[in-house]
Amino acid sequence: MLKILSIGNSFSQDSTTYLYDLAKNDGVELKVVNLYIGGCSLELHWNNILENKADYDYQLNGESTGRYVTISEILLEDEWDIITLQQCSGFSGLMDTYYPFASNLSNYVKEYVPKAKQFVHQTWAYEIDSDHSQFYYYDNNQDKMYKALTECYKKMAEDLSLDIIPFGDVVQTLRTKPSFDYRNGGKSLCRDGFHMHLVYGRYALAATWYEYILNGNIVTNGYQPPEIDGVKISEDEINLIKECVHEVVNSKRKSK
Repeated sequence: MLKILSIGNSFSQDSTTYLYDLAKNDGVELKVVNLYIGGCSLELHWNNILENKADYDYQLNGESTGRYVTISEILLEDEWDIITLQQCSGFSGLMDTYYPFASNLSNYVKEYVPKAKQFVHQTWAYEIDSDHSQFYYYDNNQDKMYKALTECYKKMAEDLSLDIIPFGDVVQTLRTKPSFDYRNGGKSLCRDGFHMHLVYGRYALAATWYEYILNGNIVTNGYQPPEIDGVKISEDEINLIKECVHEVVNSKRKSK
């Protein structure tokens, strides 16, 4: 069993919701835990460590357990194989918000779980018409936000000698495809201008985990996300997402 821990917020919640079920479809057994505080930044993660705050909703295999925990408690809970770190979405393209908190957090995790492999969990840019209060940091411009967060996560990864799981790259590439080209009448991958759509968006993120971390071929995986509020993914849409994820992940691997 592969054991995955995300120290994150609602964006890692989006990415991990379908991961357990998607992997199970191909007989891959996982334990997936997301430590959730909405909008939690690297600085707040670090302050919570210093104060040993039990403020994190312990989400197991895509479901909230109603259990609130500290980071140290969960680092010691199991022999984690993979641990991801990320900045909150609003600060994702602001370099000065990463330091010294990213390195402090990474070193702390390494001290507790030296055998775990750490990854940078890349977030994504907001939708073009997002009303998120922090979108103004990027002049309410999706392309500007994507460029800024890409540069910041790249520097974080280089400084900490970590690989990046390319969630933001997958989202931005999908936005160039007619079905999800929201600028030109396609569907938005977001449900509220910043969080991922409960069906299309969350599935794309789980597929990215599957390809990048589990080294699976998402193209041959038969899992389909559930219908939610009358929205069901079509065969064409799921195939488009699969092909895009496969293309982006393999491109990232080749560029290493």
